[in-house]
Amino acid sequence: MTEGSAHWLREARWLNAERARGYALLVGLASLALVAVAWVHAQHAQGSDFLAFWGAGRAVLSGAAEFAYDLAWQERAQTAAGFEGWYAFVNPPPFLFLVTPFAALPYPVAWIAWVVVTYSAWAAVSVRAFPRLWPFAIVFPGALIAAGHAQNGFVTGALLVGGAWWLDRRPVLAGALLGALIVKPHLALLVPFWLAAGGRWQAFGAAAASALGLLALSWLVFGTNAMMGYADSWQASAAIMRAADADFLLRMATPYSQVRLYFGETAAVIVAGAIALGMVALVTLSWRRFGGDALASGALVLAATAFASPYLFNYDLPFLVLPVLWLVCEGDRSGFRGWEKVALVALWFAPYAARAAALPLGLNLMPLASALLVWLVWSRAAGK
Repeated sequence: MTEGSAHWLREARWLNAERARGYALLVGLASLALVAVAWVHAQHAQGSDFLAFWGAGRAVLSGAAEFAYDLAWQERAQTAAGFEGWYAFVNPPPFLFLVTPFAALPYPVAWIAWVVVTYSAWAAVSVRAFPRLWPFAIVFPGALIAAGHAQNGFVTGALLVGGAWWLDRRPVLAGALLGALIVKPHLALLVPFWLAAGGRWQAFGAAAASALGLLALSWLVFGTNAMMGYADSWQASAAIMRAADADFLLRMATPYSQVRLYFGETAAVIVAGAIALGMVALVTLSWRRFGGDALASGALVLAATAFASPYLFNYDLPFLVLPVLWLVCEGDRSGFRGWEKVALVALWFAPYAARAAALPLGLNLMPLASALLVWLVWSRAAGK
């Protein structure tokens, strides 16, 4: 790389707001085509991940919510819809409240409705957080991969982004949103430490009440057998992880999965544990680091969540829109550092690009992107 080309990339003066919006429009148009292709593939014999949600909702509509966790019942229900493949439902019972209405629709229509409704919720929260940057929020590539899988990344993304955005403004609402992560609790790994370290006890209490309330309500509505069925599903989840092959581990976006792929289970557990402890320390210190700024601290928490969680896929990452766009706002406010614009473009594309490259490369690079994002957010404190 010549000195001139290095300077061209380091300063990236060519990447102004007008050009960035134009590129975002192109990404948005491509996204519509790619999601349409994903919908077509979801109708093939093997179906898609969304079959698990649709099948679980069908169990509730049949009057026996416990069948959502019955592998034999799920296989019959999903293959009866014309598919050869079928998928286990392993989400906690409160998630049944979300998926059941969609199960009243035929699977092809339900797939579209799920993507549209959950994307709309995530996009509304993300645009509310960054109204000036709305074009870059709504076409965030992390959203593209979530839409293509019809998974629950938009749901958890809306909860995490909303929790961080509203913490200073409406702490009870923020806590309730974060507590609703009981539907995918490993994404809330850092949240209790973060709220407690910041003395945000209103939000902490609201989060606890939200999580416990959703569990109690699902127990009341779906019954003890459904709760026990969920506990039994842990065995299915453990069996999936025990049997994980290289393709499965490459689809995961965590340090644990990539270390396990090349160095084995023991090394993966040690590395994952060390990273989790390190991220707990960082989010605890982030309040002092950012002078009590909840959004700045929240940007670090969300970036650290992507690095600390041991079980995460690229379609879980729509929540990274907040730390990425927070960094863009900081750059606009106080100036971009050398190479920062280029780094932010790479991080903006990372959830989709890392997944697309994982199988050809034999390595999912998303953990490295997450680590870089954590560092960029943390080091931005010097400019506050």
